Amino acid sequence: MKIPRSAVSLMITVLGMVALAGAVWGLILETEAGSATEATDFSSIPANVRFDAPELTLNDLNGVPHSLSDYRGRIVLVNLWATWCPPCAAEMPSLQQFYEQHRQEGFVVVAVEDGDPTAQVAAFVDRYHLTFPVWIDPTYEATSRAFKTPSLPSSFVIDRGGTVRLMWLGAISAVNLEKYLTPLIKE
Repeated sequence: MKIPRSAVSLMITVLGMVALAGAVWGLILETEAGSATEATDFSSIPANVRFDAPELTLNDLNGVPHSLSDYRGRIVLVNLWATWCPPCAAEMPSLQQFYEQHRQEGFVVVAVEDGDPTAQVAAFVDRYHLTFPVWIDPTYEATSRAFKTPSLPSSFVIDRGGTVRLMWLGAISAVNLEKYLTPLIKE
């Protein structure tokens, strides 16, 4: 069977793009390696940002509405995630532990689940023993309108005055929570 020349050109282009993406990713990891405390810590490093927290009101697992503005005066880590997302599941124990360690200091995690059925989300919450607030987002308000990110997991840290100060795209480790978020809690 002879493969058309246009298909071969397309395959070469795609392979070249994949190789280029791999090289760029390697450079990013090499550049950020100095920022991580362990060679095995491949979690994302947050970006410093500064913008007003968006208005967002969603229901919890019991159908009770909550708003981000309800948490003014606290440090809020808004975690956008889904039950089917392996990196999302991987970071949940670290988020839970950090929440337990710092909630008495005015810190809260608000986990916004991206579109799965409530029963499926409730089973996930039970499996991971999550005690922080979990909101259901069946219409993708958080990812499409409020925070404008298609990436899961993504996390945004809102300071006590309502300003988003940190943005994570990708999973967060316990090491990076302590390194980047604890100073903000202590402010």
